[in-house]
Amino acid sequence: MALEQYVEWSEIDSIIGRLSDVISNSSRKFSSISTLSRGGLVPSRLLADHLGIKKILVDEERISYNSLFVDDIFDSGKTFERVISQVDNSSKLFYITLFARRGKTHPSQLIYGKETDNDAYVVFPWDKLEFERSKK
Repeated sequence: MALEQYVEWSEIDSIIGRLSDVISNSSRKFSSISTLSRGGLVPSRLLADHLGIKKILVDEERISYNSLFVDDIFDSGKTFERVISQVDNSSKLFYITLFARRGKTHPSQLIYGKETDNDAYVVFPWDKLEFERSKK
C-alpha cells in the first residue's frame, strides 16, 4: 500500500502566509498569477488574496515573467519543464509551490513552502475526494 501525506487547511494557511511574505519581500511586483486548472487553482486564489493580485490566468499557452506561476507541488519536475518552455524570460520566472518533493533537485526559479516528509502521495484538501475515489 502506498503512503499518503494528508495536508490540513491550517497547514495550507500557514504555508500561504510564509510564501506571501517571501514574495512580498522580494523586489519583484507581479501583474498576475498563472496556474494550471488542476492543482494550482486553489493555491493561486489564496496567494492572490494575500498579495492583492486581481488577475489569475489559467492554462495559458504563453506565460509572462511578470506573472507569478503557482502550483501545489513540485514533484517529478515535468510540470516545471513544460511551464519553463512557455515563459517569455525563464530566468526571471518565480515558480511557487506549496510543497517540493524531498530528495529532488530543485530549479533556481522554485520557491516552495515546505518539503514533503517522504515519498508519500500528498493529498490536499481540495483533491481529497478525487484521491479517495482513485483508491477504489
